[in-house]
Amino acid sequence: MSTTFKTAATKTADVDGTPFVYREIGPTGGIPVVLLHHLTATLDDWDPRIVDGLAAHHHVVAFDNRGVGGSGGTTPTTVADMARDAVAFIEKLGFAQVDLFGFSLGGFIAQVIAESNPNLVRKLVLTGTAPAGGEGVANVGAVLQDAFAKAGETNTHPKQHLFFTPSRPGLTAAAEFLARLQERTEGLDKPVSNETIQAQITAIVGWQEADPSGLAAITQPTFIANGDRDIMVPTINSFELARRLPNAQLSIFPDAGHGGIFQYHEIFVKQVLDFLR
Repeated sequence: MSTTFKTAATKTADVDGTPFVYREIGPTGGIPVVLLHHLTATLDDWDPRIVDGLAAHHHVVAFDNRGVGGSGGTTPTTVADMARDAVAFIEKLGFAQVDLFGFSLGGFIAQVIAESNPNLVRKLVLTGTAPAGGEGVANVGAVLQDAFAKAGETNTHPKQHLFFTPSRPGLTAAAEFLARLQERTEGLDKPVSNETIQAQITAIVGWQEADPSGLAAITQPTFIANGDRDIMVPTINSFELARRLPNAQLSIFPDAGHGGIFQYHEIFVKQVLDFLR
């Protein structure tokens, strides 16, 4: 198996007749870490420093859920359906138990899986995310549109505006993160379609209307992280997750936005490895 995410082969698993693409690196055996990515993301949007850092000690699996990137099918419009598809993928790979790492929308999905399939999940890592009913979550469409407008006006990447603060350290971190995403040049994933983005936004809006009371039943150890100035999923939601989950710890990075885990990737990887250990 590949030792770096940059060179990891893109594989395909048949999940009830639908092809799901995925990549895996790290030592096999033990509890795998399954990555659940964000709105608009594909396999190529994971920070290779984070994936490689975790894979130094764990079997790490990243995949495109139904309808996303190179995976087949149609993207669901609810988080619950996305969670069911993710569980089907995990079971197809034969994993009896996993650790889940969900970023943003992926964090919503991870929460549903942990609640509905408690025996499948050992530990949770939730970053840049929110509980059901979270504050400001439904504004993501407008935030996304504004970031694309700013990117067009300034000839920059939308992720610079969505994930990072406009301070000097934030801009430096954005440039370094975007450069890391360009390291892989072969075997790239397919970009998400407009239909997938709209379905994901619909699911996110529905998440704000959902009931968070089920969080009390999630007893798995949970590590929560975010930047202190997240404009996509307001940082207050990370504190609310920590308050509601019975067994949670929280890490907030200074002068950082939605992509705080990318800006502070070295510290974040160490924190997660300590947590999983």
